[in-house]
Amino acid sequence: MPGTLSRGLVAGAAGTTVLNAVTYLDMVLRGRPASTTPERTVDAIASATGVEVPGRGQVRESRRTALGALAGIGTGLGTGVLASAARSAGIRLSGPVGAVVTGAAAMAASDVPATLLGVGDPRTWSRTDWLADAVPHLAYGATVHAVVRSVPTDRERAVPRAAASAGLTVRSALLGVAAGSRSALGFAAPALTAPTKPGRLGSSSVPARLLGAAALVGELVADKSPDAPDRTGAAGLAPRLAGAAAGATRLAERERANAALPAAAATTGALAGAFGGLAWRRWAADRLPAWQAAVLEDGVALTLAALACVPGRNRRPLAVVPR
Repeated sequence: MPGTLSRGLVAGAAGTTVLNAVTYLDMVLRGRPASTTPERTVDAIASATGVEVPGRGQVRESRRTALGALAGIGTGLGTGVLASAARSAGIRLSGPVGAVVTGAAAMAASDVPATLLGVGDPRTWSRTDWLADAVPHLAYGATVHAVVRSVPTDRERAVPRAAASAGLTVRSALLGVAAGSRSALGFAAPALTAPTKPGRLGSSSVPARLLGAAALVGELVADKSPDAPDRTGAAGLAPRLAGAAAGATRLAERERANAALPAAAATTGALAGAFGGLAWRRWAADRLPAWQAAVLEDGVALTLAALACVPGRNRRPLAVVPR
């Protein structure tokens, strides 16, 4: 049976082929020209890095086109690998939901960098522009999800997943709130409270525990610095959302549960924790010394993480019917 990486590469290649086919079919039906966004993105990256695309005239144009196409293939393959890794981690989505989520992820992987580089602004797109971008990516998502779902790895066959319980979902949301306050808790809390018996699902090695503890202590100290990044900005929010989803996935693994709903609950909780923590700091700014407000927030975050991760840490999971 294929592994996570090989399955993801095959799924990404199939999805990229379908995306290109749908795009070219749209060009045939509407007679529209090819998008110049890939080439302009290459120019923006070259300008930002100070590296020029070599050549002049048609030679340079050919290289711009090739680099743009290669970047699209890389995005397609990379998203396929991420979709495969998510399923291997226990996130099992239904067909329609998986198609939409995977397609949206691929669309974001293409459009967000271009937007940040100033190549385009989706806010100015027409309905036709949105459809021309969304439909091929939806086809990509449906293809990738179908391949990933139909080719289980050996581990997925050996460790089936049951539906997530309400308790697990609530605890995942609590962990998300904690990670929204302190991003390291998403990784550190499940690692430090993992089952102690080697070979148990969700267990953590000694290096992982040490790394989690070091990351947590480091963030608790660094957060007191005035140079700490804004938690609701892109640099501060992304690790909080990713850490929350990863932590919920670890909690679901302990119970052999589908991690899709816990990961969604944790991500929502992380948003609440990040913006709620910022609101708390602003409210406390004129009422408490900054260090006291930070310590109180740390205490709440650690308590929520403990409530989320300690229950069921050594519970033996029940056998479930494969899904």
